[in-house]
Order: sequence, then C-alpha cells, then structure tokens
Amino acid sequence: MAGYQHRFERDLEAMSRHLIDEVTLGWEELGTDLLDGAPPALASALTAGEHWPSRQLDRLITADGSPPIRMTVTEETVEEQDLHWGYVLRQQGIEVISLLHADNGPVVGWDTDPRTACSDHPAAWSPPPPAPARQPSRNTPPRSAPVISPTAATTPRPATRR
Repeated sequence: MAGYQHRFERDLEAMSRHLIDEVTLGWEELGTDLLDGAPPALASALTAGEHWPSRQLDRLITADGSPPIRMTVTEETVEEQDLHWGYVLRQQGIEVISLLHADNGPVVGWDTDPRTACSDHPAAWSPPPPAPARQPSRNTPPRSAPVISPTAATTPRPATRR
C-alpha cells in the first residue's frame, strides 16, 4: 500500500512494471526501497527504522545446468510451486488469496492505511460471499407493470377533515 501510495504515486502500471514485468526471474526479497517517497514517520513505523534493498533472484543453479527460467504462477502451476499466498494487483486494490484455502480472496483497497494490522491466518482471507440472489421460480410468470384503471388515474379528491 505504501509503495503504491508514495513511491509509485498511485500509478498501478508503473508499480506493475517494476514488480512484475521488469524482474528477470523473481524476487528474493522486497526491500524498503519500495517506501521511497513515503513520509519518514510512516517508513519508520513499517520497518522499525531499518533499511534494506529489494533483491532479485540471481544466484540460481538448475539441476541440469541450464539457465533458470522465470517462475510463472498460473491456476495450473500453483499446486506444484508450494506457495501459500497469492497477490493480484487490481485497479481497486490488492486481492489477497490464501492459496491453501481458496481460489480467490478479498481485495484490500489502495487507500488502506499501510499500518493496518492484518491477520496471517488463511481463514481470515476467505473470498467474499456471493450476492444473496435467488433464481426466479420457473412456475411464476414474470412480473409486469401494474395496470392502472382509468378511474384511478384521475386526480384524487382531498380528504374530508372532521
């Protein structure tokens, strides 16, 4: 949230390019450089005053000696990658998915205070419930506009006072 709000100045495209498109293989660690531009008090509250750089994965060795390839997470590959959490950048915020618990999750809005404490229990990130809609009964004819009789359409008379 703080990175989106401050370093990337609410530019989701710029943040997506930095975090997703411009990374060669993946991230080993996201650092406090994502807080560049944030007020010092906020950065300090989030990091206890510590500073460390983001680091991309770059010292990978594959079993067969071939060059490592970028890890791509899809619905088909998520099971074999032993991941516990997924994050999807959306226009309205970050969708947080407990991959051990659900296929989708709630969206945390971009305006959320980055200091907000969040639970790390997977059940706390259950997907939002579906809308409480019911299918119409097939035996019930569709509702139409009420029919107004010509006499009811005239201007009503004022009520008599007693």
